[in-house]
This record gives sequence, C-alpha cells and structure tokens, in this order.
Amino acid sequence: MSLTKTIALDTQVGGGHYKDLVIQPIEYTVKNNLSFLQGNVIKYITRYKTKNGVEDLKKVKHYVDFILEFEYGGNK
Repeated sequence: MSLTKTIALDTQVGGGHYKDLVIQPIEYTVKNNLSFLQGNVIKYITRYKTKNGVEDLKKVKHYVDFILEFEYGGNK
C-alpha cells in the first residue's frame, strides 16, 4: 500500500501533534509494513512530548510488553 499526501493525512482530529510532523507515524507504519503493535510504539513515542508525556511513554512500554509476550513468549 502506498501513501501519498492525502486529505486524510492533512486532517487531524484532536490536535496537531501528528499533522505538523515531516513523516506521520501512520505513514511510517504503512510504508514499512509494521504491525499494529509496532505502529502503536511508533505513534506513542513520537507524540509523548507534545501530547500526554509520561502516560504515552507508559503506553510505549505496554505495547513493547505485548510484542515480547506475543512474539517471544513472555516479558523476561
């Protein structure tokens, strides 16, 4: 799937923390064929300074824990 600049990428509901980036997390995720879990890590680490701070960093950790569990059998 190829993403070019579209109306969807030019529109953001709930702020400008993605729209103002050179490469939006959704673009990076799709172009690199990343999974949902990987995409969420990218999304939350990208926005933590401009949106939810520590809460977003905890979400990054949570999604990494999912990856460890589902892909490697646990968080050891």
